Amino acid sequence: MSFVFLPWIGRTVFSPVLLLLLAAVVLYCVIEMRRHERNLARIPIRIHVNGTRGKSSVTRLIAAGLRGGGVKTFAKTTGSAARMIHLDGSENPVVRVCSPNIREQLGIVRRAAEEGAQALVIECMAVRPDLQRISEKRIVRSTIGVITNVRPDHLEVMGPRLEDVALALSGTTPRNGKLFTTEARFAEFLQQRAEQRGSTFHFTTPDREPTPAEMEQFSFVEIPENVALALDVCEAVGIDRKIALRAMYGVNPDIGAMSRTRVLRGGKELIFYNAMAANDSESTIFLWKLLGLHESGDHEGGVLINNRGDRMRRAVEMAQIIGKDIRAAWYVVVGDQATMFCDMAARNGVPREKLIPMGGCSPAEVLDRMFERFSGTESVMGIGNIGGFGITFMALLEEEGRKHGS
Repeated sequence: MSFVFLPWIGRTVFSPVLLLLLAAVVLYCVIEMRRHERNLARIPIRIHVNGTRGKSSVTRLIAAGLRGGGVKTFAKTTGSAARMIHLDGSENPVVRVCSPNIREQLGIVRRAAEEGAQALVIECMAVRPDLQRISEKRIVRSTIGVITNVRPDHLEVMGPRLEDVALALSGTTPRNGKLFTTEARFAEFLQQRAEQRGSTFHFTTPDREPTPAEMEQFSFVEIPENVALALDVCEAVGIDRKIALRAMYGVNPDIGAMSRTRVLRGGKELIFYNAMAANDSESTIFLWKLLGLHESGDHEGGVLINNRGDRMRRAVEMAQIIGKDIRAAWYVVVGDQATMFCDMAARNGVPREKLIPMGGCSPAEVLDRMFERFSGTESVMGIGNIGGFGITFMALLEEEGRKHGS
């Protein structure tokens, strides 16, 4: 009989407590929102960087350009390893005690305001379309929005069509501000979205890109359209392009940025291009062509593919493009399900003798096998995923490079 009346007793006895608890939660949220609004008001320039590829790089480039022009700038990247970049350019990791949540952006705004930032450059960390909209409308309220590009990634969340991805990314378009992009295919759509929100639209065209001589001044491999986009944003804030570009040369690249590392061993030279953070097929092909590796008539050079077992959709895409668009002399496959990946690649036309499954092998073992594959100088491009094996392998390459002063 007691079990029958227990729900009724619970509602009678505890409902006032629950109401007080609910009221306390609502009051806390109101106070937090008011505090956040005051923090936003203290930062007149707020730049929200979104897009499929290049967000972290563009965030860093814009922040460097603004600092070079004398604007006190705080920045935050999400990317391969989340970082806070302070007004003096120093940086430290974003410490998380749980899984990533867009609420951490509230703390970033507070930190920027506390440091006296005149500008905040913040990378969008949301993937779900509704959370992207909330990030802009409730948290950042940007004065300048940036959408780097629209590529086929996270289709299981933002897709299934590329048009759906464009719609999702447009959720961070500012109200009564400015929207910048290099995305040509969806420029007209993004312009419409900007106008609907009372913002002006700015399309960065290829003729705005720095010259090859200017790009050579970077100590790492940067994408010309990323630099052009960042320069246009800096110019809109009032920074001279030459001053901004000069400051960008000293930027500390994101861990996911494409880098070039030289390793010397026994009279051989390995030039490794790390493109493992460009984990969609379109971006990977773009970088392969940007490096000119597709122009070798003999298809010399190698490819390292880091596969993740929880990213099998991406693995299917990678297996398809190496059979059609990224043709090399050999392919070393590491990470999860390496043998399965080789089977998929073979079904897509890659000769079986070119595929080298090395799942479960250490970075040192993989590097040794690479040097066994060539004589003289060899260019190798890493693709797939930067996580796990990718990070440890890059650490090994950097250590090897330092030993020989390269």
